Amino acid sequence: MAVSGRDARRRVVDAARTIVIKVGTSMLSRDDDSLDEDRLTALAEQIHLVRQSGRQVVLVSSGAVGSGIGLLGLKERPTDLPHLQAAAAVGQAHLIRRYDDCFRRHGYHAAQVLLTANDFKRRPRYLNVRNTLHTLFEYHVIPIVNENDTVSIDEIRFGDNDRLSALVANLFDAPLLIILSVIDGLLDGPPDDAQSRLIPLVERWDDRLLALASSDRSKRGTGGMQSKLDAARTVTAVGENVIIANGRDSRVIVRILAGEEIGTLFLGEGESMPAWKRWIGYSIPPRGRFVLDDGARQALIQSGKSLLAIGITAVEGEFVKGEIVSVVDRTGTEFARGLTNYNSLDARRIAGKRTDAIAAILGNVPYGEVIHRDNLVVTRP
Repeated sequence: MAVSGRDARRRVVDAARTIVIKVGTSMLSRDDDSLDEDRLTALAEQIHLVRQSGRQVVLVSSGAVGSGIGLLGLKERPTDLPHLQAAAAVGQAHLIRRYDDCFRRHGYHAAQVLLTANDFKRRPRYLNVRNTLHTLFEYHVIPIVNENDTVSIDEIRFGDNDRLSALVANLFDAPLLIILSVIDGLLDGPPDDAQSRLIPLVERWDDRLLALASSDRSKRGTGGMQSKLDAARTVTAVGENVIIANGRDSRVIVRILAGEEIGTLFLGEGESMPAWKRWIGYSIPPRGRFVLDDGARQALIQSGKSLLAIGITAVEGEFVKGEIVSVVDRTGTEFARGLTNYNSLDARRIAGKRTDAIAAILGNVPYGEVIHRDNLVVTRP
């Protein structure tokens, strides 16, 4: 039976205990790259109303580089990393100060939380981020999360704050991720086509949705609909919900929490996934790949088994014990991820072998499973 859009929204809003709001650079900036004070004020007012409803709020905010460009009087966005990072350093200080000014009018402090991808890749740092955010909730504080552009390099970058917002949302139980930009949501055709219509509800993820994503980006932002859909996929895959909507509406958040059908709602798939499995399956990129035969794939997906060496036909990439490895079928399509009990060298030596043959190859059998079921997440049934 089809889900009523209004009923679905009411259910999603009622269940949400933490609202993660992502705002893009284009939403926050004027044409001269200065911060839009009216929009910041409206955003703070809406977040105040959310807090009054008893929910916690995390704001994932772009805008540091854009703000820095305006403050430094640059004619265009720099293309080299040092100048981008310099603009971010200047702009971030201004951005957090303006947020703090806006939130103080409602009795809150703004807390600056700057992250890199390494903070999610390493389990202790990942837990520290989560613990810090929960501790900030104990005070009258609004956490403002942004990528630490000043120190980020390609190896530790998120790429855009849409992805960062998805990772932040997955830190919490029962979150609702609201991605605000200058678009109304997911359309069924090109954005510049007058015949294109908003898709108000996506009940279940389908890769064909990616064909609807425009690759166009705003002149200030780094993302586009593609990155927003990637974020939606990351969050809905663990059983949580996402709304993409137009942040230029000064009451968009209030309207969303009232259950109005604005923007596109993406419903979570299945039961909410435990935090440990979220980290394994969706927080960090894998370091290598195990290619499996059809029998091993079926055992993992349909029977809930652990991964044994005998089902592995190839080992790709270099990794050490305890790192996250992608599990793919014979066509190269990923369907799971997990923490490997073997490094890449030993995994290659035992691939395709029965468990009772491992001792003769390695000298002992440190683990009977290459990936234990408790440390494995099926990402694509």
